[in-house]
Amino acid sequence: MTLRLEDAIVPALIFLGTSSAIPDEEHENTHMVVTGQEQTILIDSVSNSILRLKRAGVDHNDLTDLIVTHFHPDHVSGVPSLLMNMWLLGRRQALNIYGLRYTLERLEKMMEYYDWATWPNFFPVHFHNLPEEEKVQLLESKEFRIFSSPVHHLIPTIGLRIEFLQTGKSLAYSCDTEPCPEVERLGMGVDTLIHEASGGTLGHTSAAQAGRIASNAQAKSLYLIHYPTKGVEGQSLIDEARSTYNNPVALAQDFMKLEY
Repeated sequence: MTLRLEDAIVPALIFLGTSSAIPDEEHENTHMVVTGQEQTILIDSVSNSILRLKRAGVDHNDLTDLIVTHFHPDHVSGVPSLLMNMWLLGRRQALNIYGLRYTLERLEKMMEYYDWATWPNFFPVHFHNLPEEEKVQLLESKEFRIFSSPVHHLIPTIGLRIEFLQTGKSLAYSCDTEPCPEVERLGMGVDTLIHEASGGTLGHTSAAQAGRIASNAQAKSLYLIHYPTKGVEGQSLIDEARSTYNNPVALAQDFMKLEY
């Protein structure tokens, strides 16, 4: 792996993008990567994920798994170029892709428009359809145990819980959602709740609502993500979340790294 040895020993989550649907120069659309010694797991793919991974110090050749939370452009737009670029750069090892059936059917259809079946010597891609049920174990390894649960967005969408087995620490990621009890149950007692703060519109959550969910879930800390990058001050979002949650609150930033 191209991560420094001292970094590779400690599992981590790196934010590759933190913006809501409209990014800016400092904030790419929300996606992230979980790194370990034997597995590297990309959560959604937008823009040019290979360049984002490189900037984060992660070798795209180490990528073992891709989790696609839902089929909206600001979460899947980078998948075709990710697959094509890895193929052109000589990838041969298989890639596992996880998502709801609704999501993966559309993802495969999108790739069919690119005639990817005709790309010679393409590496194996294994699609794993997840049931739309709570606390589905998505994968387990010596380093990670990952669960998915459906959340309340405009289309079928999953949130995630990641348990770091070597340290006993955990995080949960709401993905795009209205406030819902599924996220509270998914994030119960986690060290870190990563929750969207797009605003209290249909299918989304405000910072104050995210704080209330973190409080109900008894999360030890809250990171706001998928927030507006135009016309909203980051500190105001933090203050809003603190009005409903007493533990530490932070605004996720692109390339911020959380070690576990």
